[in-house]
Amino acid sequence: MSSERLLALTGWVIEKLETHEINFKSLTGDASFRRYYRIEILTDQLPALASQRSLIVMDAPPPREDCRPFLAINEMLIRHNVRVPKVIASDVNQGFIILEDFGDVVLSQVLTAENVDALYSQAMNQLIELQQAPPLDRYPLPAYSEIKLVDEMSLFDEWFLRKFLMLKPSKEEQALLISTFDFLAAQARRQPQVVVHRDYHCRNLMVLNDSAELGVIDFQDAVIGPVTYDIVSLLRDAYVQWPAEKVQEWLKNYWERQSVKGRLGKTSFVELQQWFDWMGAQRHLKVLGIFARLYFRDGKDGYLNDLPLVLFYLLTETKEHTELSTFHQWLCDRVLPAFLVEMPESMPLLQEFL
Repeated sequence: MSSERLLALTGWVIEKLETHEINFKSLTGDASFRRYYRIEILTDQLPALASQRSLIVMDAPPPREDCRPFLAINEMLIRHNVRVPKVIASDVNQGFIILEDFGDVVLSQVLTAENVDALYSQAMNQLIELQQAPPLDRYPLPAYSEIKLVDEMSLFDEWFLRKFLMLKPSKEEQALLISTFDFLAAQARRQPQVVVHRDYHCRNLMVLNDSAELGVIDFQDAVIGPVTYDIVSLLRDAYVQWPAEKVQEWLKNYWERQSVKGRLGKTSFVELQQWFDWMGAQRHLKVLGIFARLYFRDGKDGYLNDLPLVLFYLLTETKEHTELSTFHQWLCDRVLPAFLVEMPESMPLLQEFL
């Protein structure tokens, strides 16, 4: 952030809280151009706008970021009892927002084999509520169109294959990619369409009140899309891996909860599993591309450590489906060997596909 923008942000916060007695602390940013700060209020008496001494300030610099979707979706989710941060003040023209502080503890920091069932049950409860939140008239959520789904998967070709692995697909391989992307996008659109967070994973769920409650953040890119998208993000998380048997158990629990509420129609568990795999393949193709792009374009190399697990998920999701068998074999024959040259330390995780 430039010194001029930081000065403008500081002045705006002082004006809104009506006090100079505050302390700013920069927080780790996410994968976007947004920046976050924690402000501590140092006065004995809290300002009228504040109900806690610690608040979060979001800096979403126009034109790279538009904070209006965040504000609209935040209001939509609060109305539907999804635990998201309360907005204290906002200025959409400058891209400044003051938010309730959810603290520092994200779900990924506390997950253990002993508590994961209870915490994932909470996460699924929040997700099921989020999926049915009625959009506001002033901000109808955009559709997760087939064009958008295919564009996301194209990042795999552009950034992961060509940039990271330095593989240039032949005409035949390019045709295989296109047909696979089209198939996965079409299948995603055939699912029941609900509110989709688009990044519902262990780093965007905050642990509140000594694990008694989970808060949801980073929801500003929400769309109307496939019912399995967010449950894939949660159960096949790019940042944490659980045994396949546990994932299956949790997915069945999700299916049962949604079926009781009548939100899946006559969808069988077998059909939901198929959707889950195909949706996972779409998401993990996209994520491989995004993580490579974050490295090459934005200089963020931390995400490279997560590439092996994401590739493992993609290979798993394409392995058992005849519709994707040609694509799976191509991944094993061409992509996996090149990946192991770049990241040989991932061999133990991926060797079953060799």
